[in-house]
Amino acid sequence: MFSRRKFLRSAVTLGAAAVAGSASAQSAIDEILGSSRRGNWDDQFDARASRSATAVVSNNPIFGADSAANLQQAIVEYQDIVANGGWPMVNAQQKLQIGVNDPAVQQLRQRLIISGDLSRSAGISSAFDSYVDGAVKRFQARHGLPADGAVGEYTLKALNVSANIRLGQLRTNLVRLQSMSGDLGRRYVVVNIPAAYIEAVENGRVALRHTAIVGKIDRQSPVLNSKIYEVILNPYWTAPRSIIQKDIMPLMRKDPTYLSRNAIRLFDASGNEVAPETIDWNAEKAPNLMFRQDPGKINAMSSTKINFHNEHAVYMHDTPQQGMFNKLMRFESSGCVRVQNVRDLSVWLLKETPDWSRQQMEATIKSGVNTPIRLAEEVPVYFTYITAWAASDRAIQFRDDIYHKDGATELALQTGYGQEGGVAVGAVESDFLPQ
Repeated sequence: MFSRRKFLRSAVTLGAAAVAGSASAQSAIDEILGSSRRGNWDDQFDARASRSATAVVSNNPIFGADSAANLQQAIVEYQDIVANGGWPMVNAQQKLQIGVNDPAVQQLRQRLIISGDLSRSAGISSAFDSYVDGAVKRFQARHGLPADGAVGEYTLKALNVSANIRLGQLRTNLVRLQSMSGDLGRRYVVVNIPAAYIEAVENGRVALRHTAIVGKIDRQSPVLNSKIYEVILNPYWTAPRSIIQKDIMPLMRKDPTYLSRNAIRLFDASGNEVAPETIDWNAEKAPNLMFRQDPGKINAMSSTKINFHNEHAVYMHDTPQQGMFNKLMRFESSGCVRVQNVRDLSVWLLKETPDWSRQQMEATIKSGVNTPIRLAEEVPVYFTYITAWAASDRAIQFRDDIYHKDGATELALQTGYGQEGGVAVGAVESDFLPQ
């Protein structure tokens, strides 16, 4: 009987000969596909390979009870892949997507089979069919890329990071995971900076997951452990001295109505309001006044501010610029973390605080009245830097090393993507300054 493995081996041999013409490279690929050490890892992926990107979504937290063990298993598998020659480079000269017929698709199939994203039964051909489309979507989801099934610039770069580099990334992150292996609390919040997302964890399961915007490369969000003690609805925003000097002063010289348009008022040390017209905006130094923005929809923090103890003066908050959450590159703040659907997170944080239902919270926001709410019990929060992890379903996740902490330049894939990735060079820092 002609088995799937035999069929795949023969197909790989034909495909690789046509593409690479390298017997030694093909031998390495055959060894990877036929390695006895792969065991049920292949079976796990075979069962999921035809599914879409949802196959990698899990309610297992990054810092779950089995996180370190799962990552150690991933390291074993990647050691096996590396020992057998890794995976082929995908030399695409055009955008690869469903319907395309190109020799590079053979390389793509080999690459996706070895990493477990494509079923071995799909075989090797130059046709980009629905099986490859599903496998690419799965790969993209595992790497934090838009799961559109098309191999464009970003996906191609991620595909062509070598197995050896990925192995090193797994080992680096195992140390980080092991450092967080203690009791994190019954309820806690994790901000994973490279992934630019937030997990709210309760009783060992992810209750909520939020897209986030975190610090720029030159204004990084810090790694920290703290406790959330307060949610402020309709917060005031006070401009830092650096922003007043570098941004507000020049803006007022160009547009004297800037402060009034953005509901920013000036106060002296005694709490007396000062009229902007009395200030010399051409002076070398900014006035020694407090610049405070009133609550409202245009407030830099919009509806909500989430406070926790820390020496970095960072916090989590809402934003009036909701469209920024749709960007691929979400590294645009000055260190604070903007939270998509922040009201859901606020409800979760306040659910054990008496008299703060969703309805009460919404009514308070609608009133526009500044309202600090102390949590009945402080909730631990962890700002972390994890670029590789594995859930219990063995879907191994990778993210770009945006802050260059992993020791390999190949892992900082999106650093120079510029406008297409969502970074506007020279843009006003909207984390602190309203437009």
